Amino acid sequence: MKTNQVVALVDCNAFFCSCERLFRPELRNRPVGVLSNNDGCFISRTNELKALGVSMGAPYFKVKELCQKHNVAVFSSNFALYTNLSDRVMSVLSRFTPVIEVYSVDEAFLDLTGLQVDFNEYAREIRDTVEREVGIPVSVGIAPTKTLSKLANHIGKKSKKAKGAVVLLEERLQNIALKQVEVEDIWGVGRKSAVKLRGLGIKNAFDFKSYHNTFQIQKIFTKLGRMTQDELRGIPCYELSVFGEKKKEIMCSRSFGNPVTSLRELRESIANFATNASEKMRKQKSSCAVIEVFCRSNPFSLNDEQYGASSYQKVLTPTNDTRKIIKYAWNVLDELFRMGILYKKAGVSLSSFECEGELQPSLFNHDEEIKDDEKSLRLMEVIDKINSREGANTIHSMACGVDKKAWAMKREKLSPRYLTGWNQLPVAK
Repeated sequence: MKTNQVVALVDCNAFFCSCERLFRPELRNRPVGVLSNNDGCFISRTNELKALGVSMGAPYFKVKELCQKHNVAVFSSNFALYTNLSDRVMSVLSRFTPVIEVYSVDEAFLDLTGLQVDFNEYAREIRDTVEREVGIPVSVGIAPTKTLSKLANHIGKKSKKAKGAVVLLEERLQNIALKQVEVEDIWGVGRKSAVKLRGLGIKNAFDFKSYHNTFQIQKIFTKLGRMTQDELRGIPCYELSVFGEKKKEIMCSRSFGNPVTSLRELRESIANFATNASEKMRKQKSSCAVIEVFCRSNPFSLNDEQYGASSYQKVLTPTNDTRKIIKYAWNVLDELFRMGILYKKAGVSLSSFECEGELQPSLFNHDEEIKDDEKSLRLMEVIDKINSREGANTIHSMACGVDKKAWAMKREKLSPRYLTGWNQLPVAK
């Protein structure tokens, strides 16, 4: 049964690259790419870079000469900058509707149901407002379902005529659009599923919508495949998740820029990971009862001894105090550490969450496992506020180290923080 639901998907174009271009007007028509952690692979590319044949996930070292030949601007990932600009984009979008689902750092679904507006003009207004007030170009797709709005957005990015704004509220327009979208480009259809669909003679989104044997679709692709087919038919199956669910696990891990051999350096890295994970946990007003640590060597280095291990510590009374979490993580690490190993990656995972204000102290606590008191909670709150205002790690535990960290990520092409560091603000001349 058709409904009158109207959903918009707003997606930032080559978001990480657009963030880098924002403060460098000279990069406007130049190919730009952003690399993953340790400057490994491309995770964001402008259209100019795509035109050179550089694919998503391509290792930088393999295309380095090509990038130099064509004067490609390559950057290390600057997630502090990207997150700040993402928050600004979402703030602007929230003015267009009270119901918004932040789907990812560069995407959001907006519920426009019931608005008495010209949706073609509204889509262009959303696009223009975000670019004018934040400086980030976006594409807008409007349709009756989330899947159709994804397809509308996909066409908006590809079509020069659409200029980033496509509305598919009429079935006639939906059918025209669905015939242009390959089955691999349907939201929720993976590579293996696409192969199976093509085996049924389904080559594009319109074929999928029109396929008559719905029982076979559900049998092969389970209920989710059937729901996707209904969404293509304009029948909403996926609701907007307005209130983001709290995470059940928070992990922070990194590959090291250089191999780590000493326990001291490994402890510093674990302290930093525990600090970052604790901040994220406090942001969702949670406390954890399980602290897990892992470390491993480089699996691709065949000449070195291979080693990988993980373990955890469970506490009777949940905590969100960074100092305690570092201590527990170190207890686990000391048991895992082996001399003579070239460690390439480590991480900390926090889980078994309870709401911050609803903790029940255990009767069987060890002396050090007391409930976080008011003084501890206030200290963590003040540290989080200062780090949010002045920049990450402005205040941190001495356990995290004070000198240049040998284990830190390789970020040789890192841009300034611009928006999250006073000493890196752009200067007008």
